[in-house]
Amino acid sequence: MDKIHKYRHELKYLCSEAHLAIIRNRLRGIMSFDRHAKNGEYTIRSMYFDSLDNRCFYENECGTDRREKFRIRIYNAEDSRISLECKRKERGKTFKTSCLLTKDDYAAVLNGGTIDRFDQKPPLLRKFSVLQRTELFRPAVIVEYDRTPYVYSIGNVRVTLDRNIRSSDDFEHFFEKNLPTRPILPEGQHLLEVKFDELLPDFIKEVLQLGDLQQTTFSKYYLCRKFSMGGIL
Repeated sequence: MDKIHKYRHELKYLCSEAHLAIIRNRLRGIMSFDRHAKNGEYTIRSMYFDSLDNRCFYENECGTDRREKFRIRIYNAEDSRISLECKRKERGKTFKTSCLLTKDDYAAVLNGGTIDRFDQKPPLLRKFSVLQRTELFRPAVIVEYDRTPYVYSIGNVRVTLDRNIRSSDDFEHFFEKNLPTRPILPEGQHLLEVKFDELLPDFIKEVLQLGDLQQTTFSKYYLCRKFSMGGIL
């Protein structure tokens, strides 16, 4: 069954290493680590797909309202949990649908092949399979980064510190531990993301206040595509 999340607010800030150190110390006493984070951190690796005419890239570039991006996501370069995700942006909020893939499903998606027992698969996988046939969706870029995730149950708040954002075009070695990557930001520059449903508690908002911290519309996918050797320059 597809996993569905409601529309959420998503705020992003470019940060220095010093910013992250301050925020990490402030959050330690008021928020908990995500239970999936070993030693408080995990590595996220996502393979993004785009149509033959790069529709997703251009919609992101133009800020098209109600747009979607499709990706396959794994954690710590492991194949024990492979997720297909669709992230929708609408009226300034985000909405994510996801479903788990078997290794056979993954191979079929990667190669644009036939998916076994198609009618029994989750709706998201069936939708994406149709896009592969009608709009020739194919792998476009791999985005990888190291995430320190904090959670707070009231308001479904997540504050994530994303460091060392990097990209790759080596789709064939998606599960390799030492995937060749290239950095997309200047050394020492990282990303802070704040996600919540309806209301961000004031005490968390105050903790995140730094005088020179400014909100941005930063997109990891878009910047990685621009810096990708096989993408659009």
